[in-house]
Amino acid sequence: MIYLIGLIVAGLLLLSYMWIEAHLNRVVTQELQIKDLPASFESYRIFFISDLHNRLISNRILSKVYNNIDAVVIGGDVMEKGVSFEKVNENLEQLSKLAPCYFVWGNNDYEENPETLKKILIDHHIKILKNDAAKIVKNNESINFLGIDDLSTENASLEQALGAAHEHTKILISHNPDIQYDLPENNKIQLILSGHTHGGQIRLFGWGIREKGGIKEVNGTTVVISNGFGTTTLPLRLMAPAESHIFILKRK
Repeated sequence: MIYLIGLIVAGLLLLSYMWIEAHLNRVVTQELQIKDLPASFESYRIFFISDLHNRLISNRILSKVYNNIDAVVIGGDVMEKGVSFEKVNENLEQLSKLAPCYFVWGNNDYEENPETLKKILIDHHIKILKNDAAKIVKNNESINFLGIDDLSTENASLEQALGAAHEHTKILISHNPDIQYDLPENNKIQLILSGHTHGGQIRLFGWGIREKGGIKEVNGTTVVISNGFGTTTLPLRLMAPAESHIFILKRK
């Protein structure tokens, strides 16, 4: 009987820990070395958040980021089936107040009404990067943010996005990090920002169904995979804590 009670208590403690990990309001700040970054973009600060799903962005995160960044990059999945557009609108309204905003589509963004989501994005002056690029200018120097449609669609075209990107420094935003395996030779993409995997969301003994968030080099390109901010299916995480990011660009 005591053994059974101990197991129940341990299980409840584990579930509590997993719920806490899933609802953390972490903003992880990291420097990223970018080759040939224009001098004007030294210490340029990007707030990156992906996979909100059913979560509301807390005031704690907003206060950490406010007046502390140059751009907001939204890595897709700002919603999923069953999430109200009122919640989506509130999140996007708050993000749009922080700095110029850029968005790429995630697979779950298509589950309700993409046209309604598109209208909300446009209403808040959030730039949609759907196989397209944006020119970011600072002190007469410039870089490109380029983004592609989610890889689950038939419309994703890195070629089209690269065709619209004419600056030497290219930062690719792709909801799905698997784009790293499809990069053409001499693509000159210095950095990829992605999410989608949730870091596996629940990892046991270091193993998860998807790759854990982190930063790595792939054929000369820096690839960032975020654990993401929200969850799907279960509001729980284990060894893949919720996160958002401030990335500080540094000249390599």
